[in-house]
Amino acid sequence: MSSKIILLGTGTPNPDPNRLGPSVAIVVDDSLYLVDFGAGVVRQVAAAGISVSKISRAFLTHLHSDHTIGYPDIILTPGVIGRREPLEVYGPRGLTDMTNHIMAAYEIDIQERIQGLEPANQNGYIVHAHEIDEGLIYTDENVKVEAFRVDHGTLESYGFKFILPDRTVVISGDTCPSANLIKQALGCDILIHEVYSAEGLQGRTEDWRRYHSSVHTSTRELIEVAKKVKPELLVLYHQLFMKKSDDELMWEITEHYDGKVVSGNDLDVF
Repeated sequence: MSSKIILLGTGTPNPDPNRLGPSVAIVVDDSLYLVDFGAGVVRQVAAAGISVSKISRAFLTHLHSDHTIGYPDIILTPGVIGRREPLEVYGPRGLTDMTNHIMAAYEIDIQERIQGLEPANQNGYIVHAHEIDEGLIYTDENVKVEAFRVDHGTLESYGFKFILPDRTVVISGDTCPSANLIKQALGCDILIHEVYSAEGLQGRTEDWRRYHSSVHTSTRELIEVAKKVKPELLVLYHQLFMKKSDDELMWEITEHYDGKVVSGNDLDVF
């Protein structure tokens, strides 16, 4: 079995038209697994050449809007396309309530598509929400998925480790530097980690400096994380550039880090 990692979206809450909402696709042979579902996620799945009907397993790092605003999309659009199985979603406490509210909000749409003249498979509109804790949360013949807590303010937030047939991939979600992440990611093949520009932060107001330094990871901090984890490849995503260029952000990392690193863009494949 071979795997592909696709950055469907590398954006943040800031509406950058070149970076859609945060989402990562793990593809093993013919199976698709999503991590987070930001704005535009379903269109990006299609842009990556994957059938939208394959969206049936998704994992949510935390409940911030930029990571969840595509949730109705991954429920409804594959239903229209003809998904034949329920959507299984794994995430923190609050996921069940969010799911129920979305289903209630779209009840008229769903009932019309199922009971009206449009051909529909009722199973494709069923959602099973699984609220998780740390540890092994999902397994099948292709993958084992382990969840671990990270530090992102007061929100219950997780990173995920995907143990694939050919490699191990760790996705940080949103977090400040996390000792638990370092422990879980040690020696992984690919570490996909959020980051903000330490230099750019200096141009922000005091309240924003306090916020970002408390709940996100700076380029300087990520260097120390990567030196401890020692991944084969470090991939930057959810980049908060803070008016710095991509080259400047990369320079902040590579000036003091000798490992292999790339700054991810939407639809990059690894």
